[in-house]
Amino acid sequence: MDSFFIRPETPADIPAIFEVNYQAFAHYDEARLVDALRDAKVFNPELSLVAVHDDRIIGHIMFPPVTIESPEAITPAIALAPLVVHPDYQCLGVGAALIEEGLNVCRTLGHRIVIVIGHPGYYPRYGFRSARANGIVAPFSVADDVFMVLALDPGALDGIWGTVKYPEEFDAIVGSGMRKGKKADSLS
Repeated sequence: MDSFFIRPETPADIPAIFEVNYQAFAHYDEARLVDALRDAKVFNPELSLVAVHDDRIIGHIMFPPVTIESPEAITPAIALAPLVVHPDYQCLGVGAALIEEGLNVCRTLGHRIVIVIGHPGYYPRYGFRSARANGIVAPFSVADDVFMVLALDPGALDGIWGTVKYPEEFDAIVGSGMRKGKKADSLS
């Protein structure tokens, strides 16, 4: 599908972003997470991108800040969460375009490390690899093959290890279910 473009979100997009998150996931957790991150101002508006087709928001991606914490260091990183495409526009390249543009913006802004919880057959095509294999672990129960990391420049992961700490908004909306024994399989 060639007739869409990607741009940073605007305040006028907020209701449509909420709706596309709900339509894609068939529940409100991710939509509420996006709103909570925005309301807490723990995200960079340049890293909340929308895909637009005929003046309609058909996809959204957000990269909120996280840290990788060990007894030796606290390393800034970002999470790719969530990535959504309206069901009517899935499998048309919208998600891929959002990821590629988002990662380019991340590099331009000087970010070096991206964490994602997502499908193990999808994200490796963008360079994501097992986070655990790199010494990086999640703060909740998650399968190793869906918890991944990407170094945006060579050497970004050298000497980096520890536990990812997400903004408290993740814990309030997504993490509470994981603490109750629900295993995370995707935040994107």
